[in-house]
Amino acid sequence: MLRLRRVEPSEALIRDRAGYHDRLIFHTPEWLAFVAECQGAEPVLATVHDGYTPVGHFTGLITRKYGLRILGSPMAGWTTSYVGFNLRPDVPRRAALEALMPFAFTELGCAHLEIRDRGLTEADLGGLGLRWDAAPTAVIDVRPDEDALFGAMASACRRNIRKAAKSGVVVEEVSGDPAFAGEFYDQLRDVFAKQNLVPTYSVERVKSLIRHLEPSGRILLLRARDADGRSIATAVLPWYHRTMYFWGGASYREHQHLRPNETLIWHALRWARERGVTEFDFVGGNAYKQKYGTVEVPVPWARRSKSPLVARLRDAAKQGFALRQRTAAKLAGARSGS
Repeated sequence: MLRLRRVEPSEALIRDRAGYHDRLIFHTPEWLAFVAECQGAEPVLATVHDGYTPVGHFTGLITRKYGLRILGSPMAGWTTSYVGFNLRPDVPRRAALEALMPFAFTELGCAHLEIRDRGLTEADLGGLGLRWDAAPTAVIDVRPDEDALFGAMASACRRNIRKAAKSGVVVEEVSGDPAFAGEFYDQLRDVFAKQNLVPTYSVERVKSLIRHLEPSGRILLLRARDADGRSIATAVLPWYHRTMYFWGGASYREHQHLRPNETLIWHALRWARERGVTEFDFVGGNAYKQKYGTVEVPVPWARRSKSPLVARLRDAAKQGFALRQRTAAKLAGARSGS
């Protein structure tokens, strides 16, 4: 029977966690520091034990809502795709998830738990009092050669990449540029405005992500310029171990006919492949991503509350956030039109 034991961070612990085959950037100290800063959350590290033998690790963060302690691994809205466990290959993820329940609700005293683990499947979740949503993501295997990667894209996507090149669009790899976060965010606001929405986070989150990840070299920042040298699109792409993630991309609507977005993705795929990355994760399964030759991978987002009241509060908070976003978008539209 597995059990979890909370531990404090140490150099030895970090080295051990970095040796697991299922490690993700979201388990790293840099990413946890980013989330902790943006969410005012408390990191939680635990070792998973089978008897006296350590067989893995758990990562999460505790935040407070309505005066209640909530354990997120991760929580929706953290712009963090997955967290969960690092486990030895012979350790069943369901068994680790079962051991997480008393750890979260009894030892940590939390009222609510959410988890999205890259290795969990819906078959692992039944019978544990969990509710979950299907939350598929779209991925590309970047191990094939460049010709094969390019050929796997839809013909229209390939044409758009060629069109961008003929139109003089060039891609820059950005490093140490304090203006990049603001530039990305301005373009992001333009993307959301197209749908009468506003971004779900502030520019400070973008700055925090770059500040925490850039020193380790675990983030690729890209900028596309048109033939006149104007910045027309940007992309933020954390990467670690075997995976690169499409954390965010944005472009100005007036320049989208030059197809800079497809060009940024194509540059990122080749860059990742050259550095031994084997998977590109779009962090979501929207239909438009299929043109890049993606494969859909199911990754359920599970949650459990200590009481039905807490579950209702969680659902009400989610609905309230969506309402605030719509209201903010209407106010922004009214200001821009005045």
